Amino acid sequence: MNGLVIAGVASGVGKTTIATGLMGALVARGLRVQGFKVGPDYIDPGYHARATGRPSRNLDSWLLPPQTLRALFARAAATADVAVIEGVMGLYDGRLGAGDAASTAEVARLLGLPVVLVVDASRQGRSAAATVLGFRAFDPALRLVGVILNRVGSAAHQAALTQAIEERAGLPVLGALPREADLHLPERYLGLVPPAEGGVDEGYFVRAADAVGRAVDLPRLLRLAAPGATAPAESPFPAAPIPPRAVLAVARDRAFGFYYVDALDLLAAQGLEVREFSPLADAALPPGTSGVYLGGGFPERFAAELAANRPLLGELRALARRGLPIYAECGGLMYLTRAIVDADGRRHPLLGLVPGEVSLQGARLSLGYRELVAARDSLLFRAGEPARGHEFHYSRGALARGAPAAYRVAGRQPPAEGYARGGLLASYVHLHFAGTPLLAQRFAAACAAWRAEAA
Repeated sequence: MNGLVIAGVASGVGKTTIATGLMGALVARGLRVQGFKVGPDYIDPGYHARATGRPSRNLDSWLLPPQTLRALFARAAATADVAVIEGVMGLYDGRLGAGDAASTAEVARLLGLPVVLVVDASRQGRSAAATVLGFRAFDPALRLVGVILNRVGSAAHQAALTQAIEERAGLPVLGALPREADLHLPERYLGLVPPAEGGVDEGYFVRAADAVGRAVDLPRLLRLAAPGATAPAESPFPAAPIPPRAVLAVARDRAFGFYYVDALDLLAAQGLEVREFSPLADAALPPGTSGVYLGGGFPERFAAELAANRPLLGELRALARRGLPIYAECGGLMYLTRAIVDADGRRHPLLGLVPGEVSLQGARLSLGYRELVAARDSLLFRAGEPARGHEFHYSRGALARGAPAAYRVAGRQPPAEGYARGGLLASYVHLHFAGTPLLAQRFAAACAAWRAEAA
């Protein structure tokens, strides 16, 4: 299996369009393609999955130890002909104040993969060559192997840029995409609109694959790809999967869908039978549910529909009173509160299991990595244990005074974050279970114990 990294000089240069189109173009040529996304982003992998027909996986070098990252890459790529990894932000951008930690460059080095640089060619000429030269010189140890130009204005524009980049920066231009309005992806406050919401038609994926297939020299690009990291001895997965011992209900629909595929795989390997349900449409949880995982998403956009599904809300409340293990992140936390107040000031009553409300009014973007310490024993943690997570939301929440916080967040005042009581753990912070496999073990054990007690 060979692989390569699609990186950008900055955010917004068209990495997702080019990476998704490249994946689709390679699939159209009969290759098995495994998509990956650098960083904690949940939305871009949805585009990869639609293009390849197989789940895309996150490679985050801050949430995951190096050996774990390599193991997850090797595990997913083993059944593919080629791996395409889409970068995050600019090539060298990572966690602020930590060099290039958690950057695309760091992940490329960890995996030993070559990098293709995407340059937005609009509104510039020979200066593009200076940009490429600077990126190449910035880290000579990184294997930059080529350039793809995006939003080229004309054939003459492409020719001038190609000559300058190849002569002055010493890298081949592997292709150039013209400005095409029908390849524009819809965006909003947290980035691209998830494909699951239906805002992107199937025709987009066909057009993107066709555009990249015509514009990029695919045979040359594939010759530049290289073998990636082989599976290390250390893996977050058990040597042999544990037989199913409990049903874990995972919320997935238009309102919820932010999950790391490897984390769900790890929960399954710990003996949890993962069954999906829709908080929007299903009147009941899957039969035999012994635990619930409410991931992130956009519940604020569907708050009225969620509030109207009273049978499911009633069942969740009743099971929570009986101690059902419930783990919730971000959108899941919002769903568990007393109400969501939308941007127009409308209040939508929800589960009320977390004593507080969240609001879109006066909200601002909260985005970044978080270092946590467990404030008390909970479903997943023992008091004082550290963890790493990621926050990614556009809402503000307020818990009732005296509510038992789940974590203390380093560098934040006040430091309290989330809610933990009994079998319920909820927070705005997303965790990656593969980064700390013990959390998946504890979740599975709690679900199995609840099932045995309920029986």
